[in-house]
Amino acid sequence: MSRDIQVDQVSMVFYGQGEPVIALEKVDMQVPAGQFASIIGPSGCGKSTLLRLVADVMKPYAGSITLGGDTPRTARHAHSLGFVFQAPTLLPWRSVKQNIELPLDVVGRGSAKRSTRTSAELIELVGLSGFEDALPHQLSGGMQQRVAIARALILTPDILLLDEPFGALDEITRQRMNLELLRIWSESGTSALLVTHSIAEAVFMSDRVYVMSARPGRITSIIDVPLERPRRIDMMRSQQFFECVNRIRDGLFGHEQAQAAAPGEPVEAY
Repeated sequence: MSRDIQVDQVSMVFYGQGEPVIALEKVDMQVPAGQFASIIGPSGCGKSTLLRLVADVMKPYAGSITLGGDTPRTARHAHSLGFVFQAPTLLPWRSVKQNIELPLDVVGRGSAKRSTRTSAELIELVGLSGFEDALPHQLSGGMQQRVAIARALILTPDILLLDEPFGALDEITRQRMNLELLRIWSESGTSALLVTHSIAEAVFMSDRVYVMSARPGRITSIIDVPLERPRRIDMMRSQQFFECVNRIRDGLFGHEQAQAAAPGEPVEAY
């Protein structure tokens, strides 16, 4: 099952000792159920803030968010949200299997009626068979993020939220993990919303890319990605891929600045 994500005129203001900081201003976003969408923009534009508003970690200053018709709080209480952070945040004393099962221990195994997959099935899904009893320090960075993804899926969420989960990985590992994430996402049947700084990653992963301005964060352009699924690495050489990358670059930098920033090089490296 999956849910659509509806963000309507959402603004977010942070109050501190100085002047109020407007992080988001009148943001609109619509992610159809079952689609994979990305948010891209400069550092500090409010991408992660928007993701946390969807996850019910914070409340918007103005506007509304609905997830399949429910509020984020209702969806969170129903265990309909899975969140993968920039760092794996695994407990070092728990094995792979125990880290994946952590949400079951938190909500209570008897009350976790949404779970339809066992940890063994998820370990196989993320390609970690044979590492069930390994501790986090025995795993590579990519393997640790696989554990984090499996943990986010253990309660069978309808929406998977991803905050730059592969930003710390090298380019080769990152591309492999992108392919793995797309495979896992397609098999899980969730909707997905990814925050990224990589133009190429946003295009390769997504059905739709939302481009944000510098703070206060606004949606400045929406790019639908016409690449067929399943995605393949060779699609990154296609004209359709180049066109989407350049449209996003134009949205981020403006047409003239984008050309100056990357003359003769249409694709940003990861």
